[in-house]
Amino acid sequence: MKSQRAALVADTAITVLADGGVHGLTHRTVDEAAGLAPGSASNVARTRLALLELALERLAELDTAAFGFGAEPMALEGMATAAVLDVFAAMTARTLHTRLTSERRQSIARYELAMEATRHPGLRELYDAVSRRLRDPVMAMFTALGSPDPARHGQQAVAFLEGVMFDALAGAGPEPTEKDIRLGVRELFRGMLGQ
Repeated sequence: MKSQRAALVADTAITVLADGGVHGLTHRTVDEAAGLAPGSASNVARTRLALLELALERLAELDTAAFGFGAEPMALEGMATAAVLDVFAAMTARTLHTRLTSERRQSIARYELAMEATRHPGLRELYDAVSRRLRDPVMAMFTALGSPDPARHGQQAVAFLEGVMFDALAGAGPEPTEKDIRLGVRELFRGMLGQ
């Protein structure tokens, strides 16, 4: 984030989105929830769309840090494929389980923004760009593992993980354990790579 104030406004917007939905998000509700003086949120993000974009950027920043993407790529050289899959499955399971439990609000807010992006081309463009920050490292991993079709495998892997999240958050499915997620990721990836 550009500043501590921007991070506070973005984090508060995420909470408001999770608790009240996209229609409950206004500059005023963010100011009140953050304990800021009236007009503070609009000084950081002038329009409602800018406020949505700020929340989306913050979620992408948090997701990138949580999944370990961005700082340094996962060191794959010299590791057997099975070992890489086990490491990735464990990391992914831990992160997804956290997103379903202690960071549940972030996940709900992200789905609110995803739906809103279907109605606003400017937000859609940003949503697609920040999504690539998470999708590209998955495709890179499949490339490094010798996948015959890393783009397709990466897309399917992300779709599987999104499905697990959505089913637990908004669907009728039970909340999976970290072990359940780890086993599912490992089985899916091994199947894709013919292991």
